[in-house]
This record gives sequence, C-alpha cells and structure tokens, in this order.
Amino acid sequence: MRISDLLRNKGAAVATVSPETNVTELLERLAEHNVGALVVVDDEGEIVGIVSERDVVRRLNERGPQLLDGSVAAIMTKLVASCAPEDSVDQLSVLMTERRIRHVPVLVDGRLAGIVSIGDVVKTRMEQLEKSQEQLEAYISQG
Repeated sequence: MRISDLLRNKGAAVATVSPETNVTELLERLAEHNVGALVVVDDEGEIVGIVSERDVVRRLNERGPQLLDGSVAAIMTKLVASCAPEDSVDQLSVLMTERRIRHVPVLVDGRLAGIVSIGDVVKTRMEQLEKSQEQLEAYISQG
C-alpha cells in the first residue's frame, strides 16, 4: 500500500502552526484538532519544523512553566523527516521506527500535502491483516 492510498482513506487535511505561535496556543490547537503534532510553516507555507506533545513535555520538564509563554520556534524539531505519496507504508514504517518518530509530513513538489501518524500506519496494517484473514478463511471454507 502506498502513502497516497492511506491519505485517500484518511484525508489530506493538516493542522499547522507558525513558529511565532506561543506554546499555550499550540496546546490549544493540538487539543482542538485532537492530534499529537502540528507542522510548523512560515509565512510562505514552507515547512520549518514539526512540534509534538512530546516536544512540549520534554521542554517543560527542562525549562519549567515559563515555556508556555515562549514560541513554538524554541521547542520545535527543525530537521523534519518527510515522505512522498508514492512511498510505501512499509518504507514509512521503517523510517518511523529508525528515527523514533510518530508523525511524518507528506510532501508533493516540496509542498505539504498531508501528514501520516503512527496510528494511521497501525490502522492500515490492521486492515490489511483482517483482509488477509478473511481471504484465507474464504479459501479454506471453499476447500
């Protein structure tokens, strides 16, 4: 299965935030969209980072509550792993496992076209396993 197939089922909407947004507002947006990470984009729509709940928790532990008044730019991950629609879900699984990341933006010609989470990957895997099981059961019962 390709990333494009996954996005077709999931949808391509991506919640974003600017680097200047304060961390408190970031937390509000994460809750509002019920997601674990937001892609950080500049005024031209270029990806400049990604920020997750994990980033907030770790930096809050290091810096204390004043972090909440700071900007997303101070806590975001600047080196963003990405994938393309033609990549396979298997390739993405390897990337997520090796880099220990849970959210990967999907890019088309360098532009944000979607985002895939580890939950999306697991859901896809489960659907594939269920389909295989159904096919095997049908084959055995005909047999």
